[in-house]
Amino acid sequence: MPWVGRLEVALGRAFIVTGLIGSALAGTAVAQQLPPRSDSAKSAPACSAGPNPAVADGGRQLSIVSRLAPAHVTPASKQSAYLMVYFKDDTHSLYFATSRDGHAFTDVNAGRPILSGQSIADQKGVRDPHIMRGPDGAFYMAMTDLHVFGQRDCVRTTQWERPEQDYGWGNNRNMLLMKSVDLLHWTLAKVDVSRLFPAYSQAGNAWAPETIYNPKTRRMMVYFTTRIRNGPNFMVSSEANPAFTTLTTVPRKILDYPRPQVNTIDADITLVGGKYRMFYVAHEKPGSIRQAVSNQIDRGYVYDARKIDPETVAAEAPNLWRRHGTNTWVLMYDVFGVSPNNMGFAETTDFVSFRNIGRFNDPGSPMKATNFVQPKHGTVMAVTPEEAARLERYFGGAR
Repeated sequence: MPWVGRLEVALGRAFIVTGLIGSALAGTAVAQQLPPRSDSAKSAPACSAGPNPAVADGGRQLSIVSRLAPAHVTPASKQSAYLMVYFKDDTHSLYFATSRDGHAFTDVNAGRPILSGQSIADQKGVRDPHIMRGPDGAFYMAMTDLHVFGQRDCVRTTQWERPEQDYGWGNNRNMLLMKSVDLLHWTLAKVDVSRLFPAYSQAGNAWAPETIYNPKTRRMMVYFTTRIRNGPNFMVSSEANPAFTTLTTVPRKILDYPRPQVNTIDADITLVGGKYRMFYVAHEKPGSIRQAVSNQIDRGYVYDARKIDPETVAAEAPNLWRRHGTNTWVLMYDVFGVSPNNMGFAETTDFVSFRNIGRFNDPGSPMKATNFVQPKHGTVMAVTPEEAARLERYFGGAR
């Protein structure tokens, strides 16, 4: 179907909307105009399955726009509610859930996607969403452009974007960078690190991008997991441009793990009490979530061998967030080692001891998912009650 541009007036501000008609995306802010690729893996037989009904019935979606209105700074004291972003394996799409107390979370779209991965990603799926509020008042969201079941779900004719023997399991090229001032209207950029930076021309992946403000450069720092061809995964950082549409500095490693052959993935960095605390996953035997601390945002992280998560099964995708008005921090992680998968939680006040408070809807756990199941690789961000209500109104609430 063709694309049309339209002027949409929402919440008292005007946005030029590029429109989402059909299941393709155009008119977005793309980091580079690149020629078609010709190095895909060997094709599999034609697929006859139809579209994923969980995606097709997503209902109302976020709007992709080409310009944003000016952002407004909201004091942290007013950010007493919570927004959780996550994805699901069955749809490879984006979801929002809100909470007023940081314990019970309710999906704003009744457990349906609020942005279809098929509509925005080259691989027709997204994973590993991360969201944060910048000091300018704008919201920054980053995701992995990857569908690990793309061939099975008939959105890709090959198992991976490139041959696994050369570029590894789950290989991909793009990360997706998005920016908003109201959580409803977003710019979108597809960023291919392998084409931006010659040193990474043979990068096998760009996984789990996250964003944090770098006060020294006054730019948003984007950090993510990568590897060279089919080598071990490691974590790097780069600076984004002000529009959040591309990366501007050559990615550099942010953690020197003592055993370089061990995969290190899924970094999550938070400034706490003047120190940067990085939680990440080390694929030791067994793999687990670790913590490293530095006085600098992009280097100097000190290795600590201690396992942080209380799980007895595999967990990944750590995310740290603070309970409003307290010095209690919550470490959330994706417990993919259980079936069905779930989110796990531990609390700390000193970053030495972490108290296990269970998984969503476990007996005795204060953490509740009221109308959704099996969230994966999520982030929790502080929002105002008004911002949470705006999302709930837009998507129609819990239904």
